[in-house]
Amino acid sequence: MTDRRAEIAANLATVEERIAAACAAAGRPREEVTLIVVTKTHPAADVRILSELGVRQVAENRDQEAAAKAARCADLPLAWHFVGQLQTNKARSVLEYADVVQSVDRARLVAALSQEAVRAERELGCLIQVALDAGESGRGERGGVAPGGVAELADLVAAADGLRLDGLMTVAPLAGEYAGRQRAAFERLMDLSTDLRGTHPAATMVSAGMSADLEQAVAAGATHVRVGTSVLGVRPRLR
Repeated sequence: MTDRRAEIAANLATVEERIAAACAAAGRPREEVTLIVVTKTHPAADVRILSELGVRQVAENRDQEAAAKAARCADLPLAWHFVGQLQTNKARSVLEYADVVQSVDRARLVAALSQEAVRAERELGCLIQVALDAGESGRGERGGVAPGGVAELADLVAAADGLRLDGLMTVAPLAGEYAGRQRAAFERLMDLSTDLRGTHPAATMVSAGMSADLEQAVAAGATHVRVGTSVLGVRPRLR
């Protein structure tokens, strides 16, 4: 076993233990929570190691990097999630590799993704990114639609050709009433998920929690956690 493979395996085991312990503390079965490993700025070689270790879902946040990496790993049994802010002119590229876009936050992006999904003759999973640091009708510092805009945007996704409404995503905000209150932020997201499932019952995915706060996300009810640093280590700086 190479040093890098051993390092990733040990880190992955530790994260799995954290998720299992968080599930046990919340009275939830371990299988209710899916780990998505965030591979941004890490090489394709690391993605291959993750696949060998049983990881099946990975995430990227920059299209240029993600497209090249996904192409080099096209032979692996992986689902790719796009989690970064997405420009509409990148929709065609993202459709080439992404199985899910977790950062849908405006009508123009819905239209662009739908157009490209139809062109590619495939279905794309979509999560509405919720900005808990935004006003009721604004957008967040790191993208996302305010809670008050979730229902309308969800209806657009659900009605769009080629798109599948899977649920909601959020990032714990650095400002506003939920700053430093990750558990409360994730509980607010769960409330929004409950409301959403009232009109879109299949939209059950709740993506929340990262390396520093996955326990709070699991406690609140998240179905997916996005972990990068705790699995792959501190990310190299992009040149």
